[in-house]
Amino acid sequence: MAIDHLDARLILLLAREPRIGVLEMSRRLGVARGTAQARLDRLRSNGVIRGFGPQVDPAALGYPVTAFATLEIRQGQGPDVRAHLAGVPEVLELHTTTGGGDMLCRLVARSNADLQRVIDRVVGFDGIVRASTAIVMENPVPLRIIPLVEQAAEDRDRT
Repeated sequence: MAIDHLDARLILLLAREPRIGVLEMSRRLGVARGTAQARLDRLRSNGVIRGFGPQVDPAALGYPVTAFATLEIRQGQGPDVRAHLAGVPEVLELHTTTGGGDMLCRLVARSNADLQRVIDRVVGFDGIVRASTAIVMENPVPLRIIPLVEQAAEDRDRT
């Protein structure tokens, strides 16, 4: 879905102040309340805005170690492996990939020693053939979406 500058401003405002009400949002954006609500509804229904939940830092919860595990799985075991990994709380993300592995997952752990426990739990499933793990040293560019939102709005202006 293409977004325009008003959509981008609305998303940026929500990113900065996720608890803002629609009336205050409309005031700050300089549009009618109905316009702000319609834009918000459209962005949600099209899947651009997926939620309004809190951003939680795993390190603040006691999980300061982050790692990525590349998994090779047995042919035909994808659904079972996905279900297994969905049951491991320390698996924060799972992606199916091309290249050297079949899946890439982001893991967290309480310590390097605890990471071994997490990896053992992840690979302790018959459908996983091999795993290769890399520990994250630092995260100089954390997950960010706003620059992409701004670029998408600029791209629409060019077309």
